[in-house]
Amino acid sequence: MSRSALPTKPCARCGRTITWRKAWARDWESVRWCSDSCRKHGLTQVDLDLQDSLESLLEARARDASVCPSEVARAVGGEDWRDLMESARSAARRLVADGRAEITQGGRVIDPDHAKGPIRVRRPR
Repeated sequence: MSRSALPTKPCARCGRTITWRKAWARDWESVRWCSDSCRKHGLTQVDLDLQDSLESLLEARARDASVCPSEVARAVGGEDWRDLMESARSAARRLVADGRAEITQGGRVIDPDHAKGPIRVRRPR
C-alpha cells in the first residue's frame, strides 16, 4: 500500500497529520497524539480558548478577510502573547483539519503540516 493510500487523522493537540502505522493496527481508533510532546501536554483550556478566539475573529471579519495567529495570541494571552504563538498556529491547524479554516501564505492555500514562516488564517472558500 502506498503511503498516500494509508489512513490519516489530525493530532488532537497540534492538528498535524498522523499517518497509520502497522504498530497501531490494533488500536488505531484510540490514537490521538502525533508525538510524546503532544500527549504530555494534551489539549488545555488555553488551547480551546485560542481556537474559540480564532473562530470569533474570523466571524467578525469580512467573508474574504484573514487573521494572523498573533492577533489570536494577543486576544488570549495579553502581554504574554508571544508564548502562545505556536499554540495559536496549532489552533489554526485544528480548524483546518475540521474543514472550518484554511491556512495561506502569500495569498495561496498551503498544507498546514508544511507551513514555515508567517501564515494567515481564513474561512474556507
